[in-house]
Amino acid sequence: MPRSLKSDHAGRNNEDGNDRAEELTIATQTETITVCRLSELPEGQMRLVEADGRKIGVFHCTGGGLYAIEDRCSHDDGPLAEGEFDLGSCTVECPRHGSLFDLRTGKPRTLPAYRPVDTFEVRVDDDEVKLEL
Repeated sequence: MPRSLKSDHAGRNNEDGNDRAEELTIATQTETITVCRLSELPEGQMRLVEADGRKIGVFHCTGGGLYAIEDRCSHDDGPLAEGEFDLGSCTVECPRHGSLFDLRTGKPRTLPAYRPVDTFEVRVDDDEVKLEL
């Protein structure tokens, strides 16, 4: 399914010399992969998958929330999926230096990491966990 990314670009002048914003739309193609059956990923569990040359951790948090995050700490490229997973707060701790990442947003909650990591949409179709890349 294609999706559009929109970006405002200022700095172009219209006829009266004032700046105007233009909208740029770029169509991209998403890929969907099947991770596993939902019954194979109970709450509190994580499944590590590899797609497009990178590893992605798919986590099942309390209340049925499914979240996918890049398996790479933004501080030093440590393997986030090997860290402690707190299903209640929906976070994972980097095993190298202890940065805590929010699985819903990819943003670090604690230092030394300060940049977010990529997150991916997860959905369930016909009892199969699907990951969109």
